[in-house]
Amino acid sequence: MTLKNQLTDDMKAAMKSGEKERLGVIRLINAAIKQREVDEPNAGQGRVELDDPAVLVVLQKMVKQRRDSISQYDAAGRDDLSRIERDEMAIIEHYLPAKLGEAEIFDAIDAAIAETGAAGPADM
Repeated sequence: MTLKNQLTDDMKAAMKSGEKERLGVIRLINAAIKQREVDEPNAGQGRVELDDPAVLVVLQKMVKQRRDSISQYDAAGRDDLSRIERDEMAIIEHYLPAKLGEAEIFDAIDAAIAETGAAGPADM
């Protein structure tokens, strides 16, 4: 299932269950995706269909915007607005892949070193 399909299914579920905040954020995500599809240069071929990696870029941009807003609201002492942005960011991050922990990163590095047979920095 693509991310766009998952977003559509989650939007329907949020409508049925009456989750207004979640529904609003999913609608914002869909609007950002559609805007990107329209804005993409496509040599006059009409709208571009974004694939999952392109949708992830849109989601990451939205998370970054929320982080920037949170820092500005916190600096201004607007905890109410900061909380709203944090809630929206949590919903958006739900659709992003899980981040690797430090131990998982080191395991991946060790596996790559073992796979290539690298003995030192000169083998990069």
